[in-house]
Amino acid sequence: MPEHRVGTQKEFEAAREELLAEEKELTRRSDELARKRRELPWALVERDYGFETADGTKSLADLFDERSQLLIYHFMFGPPYEAGCPVCSSIADTLDPNAVHLKARDVTLICSSRAPLDKLLAYRERMGWSFDWVSTVGSDFHRDLGFLHTEEELRPFLEGGIPPTVSQMAEASGTDVLGYVTEGPGLSSYMLSDGAVYRTYVTTARGLEPAMAYYGLLDRTPMGRHEEGEQTHWLRRHDEYGKT
Repeated sequence: MPEHRVGTQKEFEAAREELLAEEKELTRRSDELARKRRELPWALVERDYGFETADGTKSLADLFDERSQLLIYHFMFGPPYEAGCPVCSSIADTLDPNAVHLKARDVTLICSSRAPLDKLLAYRERMGWSFDWVSTVGSDFHRDLGFLHTEEELRPFLEGGIPPTVSQMAEASGTDVLGYVTEGPGLSSYMLSDGAVYRTYVTTARGLEPAMAYYGLLDRTPMGRHEEGEQTHWLRRHDEYGKT
């Protein structure tokens, strides 16, 4: 058992009251940031992007599926991958059951990747998801958002020593390190108004944590995320836990 300060119930309740005040302040600050996100200027999407879908090639406007808002999770599954990134897969586990609730609020949620569509759909079936998943036609869509990198851009990272977790995830995805980190995860948001598509928000890295529900829950457990010093990442695809 980890060493930790032990107190009385009264001491716990007093400390909890102090923490609760800070948590409420954080909630208010989060509400304010959400308002500022909504007030960001919209950027007109002028490029004519194409996407391969189960129903044929579609434009970005087509992906709204008769709703006015669109959320796209940029899933790391590049052309050389044999399976989706395990971390992105854990995020998709959270996204999938939320799609129906987002539809009720006029929001379509999909995933986008650069791998061929047949690979994406086969992996979706394996994982038991039901969200729409599209394959980009060409690389411009992910590249324009900063979620696709060239070898030249990655050279400082590649020459600086590869973290063990990156090698682990590359191997788990069936590709090499360069093939893995060429792709980047992200979330982008769009509005369809009078036939025009506007980009309204983009985030990546720790900005994706709201879609990683397990971290918020772990943050409320005695040992938290407990990741410090680990040489390999604990995350696995949901059908791989318990396997050697």
